[in-house]
Amino acid sequence: MYQHRFITSLAALTDSERASLSGESPFSSLEWLEALELSGCVGDETGWLPYHLSVYDNEVLVALLPGYIKLHSYGEYVFDWAWAEAYERHQLAYYPKWICAIPFTPVVGSRILSSQPVSDLLYDYVTAALHQAAGQQGWSGWHINFPAHRAGWQAQSLMERHGVQFHWKNHGYGQFDDFLNAMTSRKRKTIKKERKAVASQALTIRWYQGAEVGDDIRQAFYQCYAITYLKRSGHQGYLNEAFFQRIFDTMASQVAIVCAMEHDKIVAASLYLHDQDTLYGRYWGALQSHAHLHFELCYYQGIEYAIRHGLARFDAGAQGEHKLARGFEPVTTYSYHHISHPDFALAIKDYLVREQAHMAVYRSQCEASLPFKDQ
Repeated sequence: MYQHRFITSLAALTDSERASLSGESPFSSLEWLEALELSGCVGDETGWLPYHLSVYDNEVLVALLPGYIKLHSYGEYVFDWAWAEAYERHQLAYYPKWICAIPFTPVVGSRILSSQPVSDLLYDYVTAALHQAAGQQGWSGWHINFPAHRAGWQAQSLMERHGVQFHWKNHGYGQFDDFLNAMTSRKRKTIKKERKAVASQALTIRWYQGAEVGDDIRQAFYQCYAITYLKRSGHQGYLNEAFFQRIFDTMASQVAIVCAMEHDKIVAASLYLHDQDTLYGRYWGALQSHAHLHFELCYYQGIEYAIRHGLARFDAGAQGEHKLARGFEPVTTYSYHHISHPDFALAIKDYLVREQAHMAVYRSQCEASLPFKDQ
């Protein structure tokens, strides 16, 4: 029979327990999650308090849900600020809440880490454990963001929420021109014009992977990232230099950086991760402005990389309708929610039904705007 407990640090896991856990993307790996903890990107100071649900069978760890007690809703990308405001208007506390998610990373992936297939019985047990904890600890509810496997959560009578992201799909392209040739003439010309503008600026574009990412490249990338975030948001980003240094060390085989250089100096860079079938473009920054360079480093270089390496999909990050014109297709994302207060649960459920209908229309409109010839 299953047992469970919550752990406040992945450092509590033994080597044998670590070997029993696996995720389906770089972001669901213990290396990624532990880098967040060891660098201080999650913790008391950031309002992401690690509170991972670990499940045991006869005292042997069989599953772990990366979870956090949240005191705000920053960095989640499933936006529930309006829910928190409604609680506040009724003089109720929406925080703390518990969330199973990858902090600051809206990427679909495993949310129950296990080396074995997750059974219906385990989903039932996890749901009961979280309901119990919510009642005992006064959480307004608990949430599962961007899970890759939905059927187990759908069977738990949770509220389902839909969103839309834009992903590039490899329809058997052999080279970048094959991708362009699938587009209408006008859209194809626009992309060629943007890439030509970058080429005319005397910039050298170069990829660095694995052991090629030395300290100089790491530091240059982080400088670009932090400065760009500071200009845009007034802070240096959710992720600090210690975090990036750690993933470069522990996940080198899955990390790549593409840089733009001017006179051998890096002036812009974009960081990518990959697994067996998907490329993930996550973080970008530039020290100076160059026309269309963001599109080149964050989209076109990524598409070329995916084609070159035979990857099926390229997830370039959340939101961004401008991706449609560049061949990124709309996909539906999912999250699952339990709200403890019965009246608020009814109101939010009604809202989500209407939101789902809106998202379906929005996705259809996006599909109609795709630049391909057969659209």
